[in-house]
Amino acid sequence: MKVFSNTVTFDYSWDEVSTANWRKYGPWNNKSEHVIAVDTLSREVDPSTGILRTERLITCKQSAPEWIKSMMGSKCDESYVFEASYVDPSNKTLTMVSQNLTWSNLVSVQEEVVYRPASAAQTQFLQSARITALCGGWQRIKNGIEDTLVTRFRENAVKGREGFERVLEMSRIVFAEERARQQAAGMI
Repeated sequence: MKVFSNTVTFDYSWDEVSTANWRKYGPWNNKSEHVIAVDTLSREVDPSTGILRTERLITCKQSAPEWIKSMMGSKCDESYVFEASYVDPSNKTLTMVSQNLTWSNLVSVQEEVVYRPASAAQTQFLQSARITALCGGWQRIKNGIEDTLVTRFRENAVKGREGFERVLEMSRIVFAEERARQQAAGMI
């Protein structure tokens, strides 16, 4: 098993980040073009804690090299990830856990992301992923697969931060325009 971890501080409040998170894979993010669809499977608020729990299925374009696809016996061009998220407004945390569904019999990728306030105007992003190749006793192959996936996580983390920064920037602009419109109309 290999572990990837990443920490970033966004110069946006937790309220802004937790709201913009739902637009992370939308048209404002030109770094998430690999995401084909995001389907919400369930969403509910726990009445005793106020925590919003959402389950989503994320469908992505498969970017595995052709030699891996042929070795796995698959021409699959899509991959699927199950994500469960927990928004806790009382403690100001947004936690997302995800697990790959595609090729899960060969490799397990479990990711956890937590957003929490760093200050009134900043939010800390903590990301960790546990990557385990499940190919029996072939340690050299397991290590190669795990190392490749850790490298891919590291590369994608940079793209993900850049894309989410754009989403945050666009969200701030749109919300400011809407507030100004409401004020002009005497709604606020």
